Amino acid sequence: MTTDPTGPIRVLVVDDQPLIRAGLASLIRAAPNLTVAAEAADGEQAVRLAEDTRPDVVLMDIRMPGMSGVTATARILAGPVRPRPRVLILTTLDLDEYVYAALQAGACGFLLKDTPPERLIAAIGTVSTGDVLLAPAVTRRLIETFAPRAEPSTAAPGLTAREGEVLRLVARGLSNGDIAAELVLSEATVKTHVSRVMAKLGLGSRAQVVVFAYENRLVTPRSPD
Repeated sequence: MTTDPTGPIRVLVVDDQPLIRAGLASLIRAAPNLTVAAEAADGEQAVRLAEDTRPDVVLMDIRMPGMSGVTATARILAGPVRPRPRVLILTTLDLDEYVYAALQAGACGFLLKDTPPERLIAAIGTVSTGDVLLAPAVTRRLIETFAPRAEPSTAAPGLTAREGEVLRLVARGLSNGDIAAELVLSEATVKTHVSRVMAKLGLGSRAQVVVFAYENRLVTPRSPD
């Protein structure tokens, strides 16, 4: 999904704590090129408001009473809204089984709730363009902690050698431009390869590509924690 460059990025703010929700909404309203599409106090309300207001980005609290942020993320991304909004998870813990489940469901990334305001605003802009917000080292720790163990593999079934290369570079956090430079390809060609990888593997987002690659041991982080 790409946002309209002539209009603000519309954000649905979801948090069950009124003070936090109000603070996030105020921060977004004060930022250039951002606006609050709506505010939701729980997952069920978030699903309904996502359909009603069609935001570009959903800023989703992960742990809420009733419907969790994980379930709300899955329902929003499987729902009728097109183009699908980008879901950015907010959590108090970087090693959180709920975050892992949300990434599996198609969330674009996550931030800790103590993230500085300027980084939060930048993150909303990043995911609105279709990029993911995943630190490879933290992603690896999440997957090693919560994912079922899989045997190491050198290739994903059904992918060409080039598509396998692209998958590994996506998993390491490279943008399409970075991958194009690495493989000496055009960005348009890289975009096509990424789309084919997602289609062949039945994945709905770049974040799911990252999770798939780590779960199946197709990529190893370059540096330790």
